[in-house]
Amino acid sequence: MNLSVWESFDALASFVYRSGHVGVMRRRREWFDRMASAYQALWWRPAGHRPTVANAEERLLTLRAEGASPFAFTFRERFPSPEEDGARQDDERWGCPAGP
Repeated sequence: MNLSVWESFDALASFVYRSGHVGVMRRRREWFDRMASAYQALWWRPAGHRPTVANAEERLLTLRAEGASPFAFTFRERFPSPEEDGARQDDERWGCPAGP
């Protein structure tokens, strides 16, 4: 399990697609078997909220079962952050409690 928090979608995309990470990922089949289902999930969270492994597992399982949604999505099927839609940090659209 790998869980990381990024300041913005653009910062994450820049790391994934425009850094030394690209070279490593091109060789991933040397180290990993091909996954039959989704193995990563993206989601928005309020500033200061620290996601847990349980949060990540719930998001990934939901993505696998229901497909991309604002609750869990992929690079290919991105959803805007609740903040972009004017949601406050305590708004239920975040799908997680505000704060640590």
